[in-house]
Amino acid sequence: AAFCPRLGGTGTFGGYGMNIIHVAVGVLCNPHGEILFAQRPTGKPMAGYWEFPGGKLEAGESVHAALARELHEELGIDIGASSHWRVVEHVYPHAHVLLHFQIIREWTGEPHGREAQALCWQRLDAVHTQPILPATVPLLDDLANFVAIV
Repeated sequence: AAFCPRLGGTGTFGGYGMNIIHVAVGVLCNPHGEILFAQRPTGKPMAGYWEFPGGKLEAGESVHAALARELHEELGIDIGASSHWRVVEHVYPHAHVLLHFQIIREWTGEPHGREAQALCWQRLDAVHTQPILPATVPLLDDLANFVAIV
């Protein structure tokens, strides 16, 4: 491997006829200005695509609580505070998702792929991992600007 709802429920939305899945997305920023990308493992939808780590919210769970749980399970880290960046809706062939992006700058432990996923720290002005999940690609420039000023 390379090392390089509290919002509530499901239901149909936007006429797509699929249940909405609320997903907590962690944008981990290190002191060097790099962001952590994780590669989706074999056996999951869109395997091989790169994404920011995170996962589905469980019933009654806040976005931060979901990130704390998911990032501990996936990366072996315990996160500090997270701050809201934005919410994005996207319809994939297999799922209709509402992505809740949170910026995370503090955690304990060294991120490592506990689910055999590859990880890569990289600057947003020089992203070299491909392919990136389609819902994320149009956000990279805005995210780079936001991370630089916060």
